[in-house]
Amino acid sequence: MIGILGGTFDPIHFGHLRTALDVQQRLSLDEVRFIPCGEPAHRNKPIAEPLQRLAMVRAAIAGQKKFTVDDREIRRDGPSYMVDTLTSLKQDFKEQSLCLILGTDAFNGLTLWYQWEKIFDLANIVVMRRPDTDGKATINKRLFKLIKHCLLDVDDLKRKQNGGISFVPVTQLEISATTIRQQWQQCNDIQFFLPDSVLTLIQQQNIY
Repeated sequence: MIGILGGTFDPIHFGHLRTALDVQQRLSLDEVRFIPCGEPAHRNKPIAEPLQRLAMVRAAIAGQKKFTVDDREIRRDGPSYMVDTLTSLKQDFKEQSLCLILGTDAFNGLTLWYQWEKIFDLANIVVMRRPDTDGKATINKRLFKLIKHCLLDVDDLKRKQNGGISFVPVTQLEISATTIRQQWQQCNDIQFFLPDSVLTLIQQQNIY
């Protein structure tokens, strides 16, 4: 079972890394594939260039055997749609089930995604939630009504190829890429927000 974690990673930080590790361990995933978005379809263009963001992800996950970087969205022309990414992944990993890892906010916006219904034919969905909530209370009513029959506990999700949804508690780190960029632009120290290897790249390439 492979976890899929997409994002702009502008830059990648400990909030991404710790929660990915939580999900990997909770579901006993064979790996988590970090997929930097090439051209976002639902948000503003990232500040860092695609190859810079790819390099930061590579630097951040170096040494973690269960983490892999995947550059297929950056190599693909046009907007990065998750349905296209999952379709491509299914072709590469025919025998593996895929788990799309989403935060609560991203999950809430799922019905606005391009061909979002097809995602359930390609993967299970794992929603990361704060440990002090059940997660489902924060989901918009339309989405909850559409998919409540897909909700599974983690053990059942492990036995399902696609179409299931589970809520997994993760470590809550109040870190955002926006805050990191703002702190950097204000000449504040951003150490301990992200790995030193990523900080070194930001400094060397003057990314922000």
